[in-house]
Amino acid sequence: MKDWCNTEGARRLREKIREYWAERGFEVDVDLVDAGFVPAMRSARTDLRSNMVNGMPRRRIAKAQEDVRTSYRPIDAVVEAA
Repeated sequence: MKDWCNTEGARRLREKIREYWAERGFEVDVDLVDAGFVPAMRSARTDLRSNMVNGMPRRRIAKAQEDVRTSYRPIDAVVEAA
């Protein structure tokens, strides 16, 4: 069983989260926070904090310039041109 609460496990988990969302086109910031000794766990703990909201990322990775739509034409202008 993997321990995601120690420092090394939290680092691995952070990379898994970043890679998962990057493959889907999202940018996620994940920070490690040292929580110190936790009596209930009887050990030290490292927490993860991210910029996600309700488990979903907030920012898409910027697309390449050729993929970005450079102009906007309302539907009426398209119909008139045809």
